[in-house]
Amino acid sequence: MLIASTLGDATSVGIAVTRYPERFSAVYMLNPMLPGADMRLSSSIAEHKVSGFFLFPAMHHYSVQDHHVRSLLGIVSSYPNTVVYLHCGALSMGFRRKLGLPSPFDLRYSNPLDLQGVALDYPQVRFVIPHFGAGFFREALMVAQMCPNVYLDTSSSNGWMRWQSADLDLKTVFRKALDVLGPKRLLFGSDSSWFPRGWVRRIFEEQRQALDEIGAPEETVRAIFGGNLRALLLEN
Repeated sequence: MLIASTLGDATSVGIAVTRYPERFSAVYMLNPMLPGADMRLSSSIAEHKVSGFFLFPAMHHYSVQDHHVRSLLGIVSSYPNTVVYLHCGALSMGFRRKLGLPSPFDLRYSNPLDLQGVALDYPQVRFVIPHFGAGFFREALMVAQMCPNVYLDTSSSNGWMRWQSADLDLKTVFRKALDVLGPKRLLFGSDSSWFPRGWVRRIFEEQRQALDEIGAPEETVRAIFGGNLRALLLEN
């Protein structure tokens, strides 16, 4: 799953998806508050460049319940096999820290509970909350329990666990997530990015080890590491 995150990226990822449709899909990072966001999304989906969009409410300062968001959801709900990623919880961008740039993100817009009513109103849309909720793990589980169209993504180092109770580790996170969502609504996220960073093997190895140590069946492991995302994008 590729993320088109800057101006012109939709065309770039569209080329990758067109050349390797069996390997790549993409979502389009959007600020729904900007003029023309709905037209850009419609065009990108219609031209098979992306399979949905990615929202960062804390970054762009809006509620996921805003009517501009609902307008975008109305668009994707008319296309099969589309997906909406919604970043919740703590938002940190390493390159901004390295450059000494401020990160004026408003965490008031980051609670997964805000998604519940929206997800219930658009049952045909599949929503993905990355990073296990990035600090709102309990809330993400609550929403997923109530909304069968909500999935969790496992990406990042999951450093948010240090803010939680002392006994919470990656094994416990996977165990609790599997208990609430089952094996079909967890999606591995590699958290890989631009080169030279590229593929982050450590994240894959740590998550695979955690699943092995809790005794997850091989079928469940295969589903999390690719099978669930393929099903999400290919099912009719």
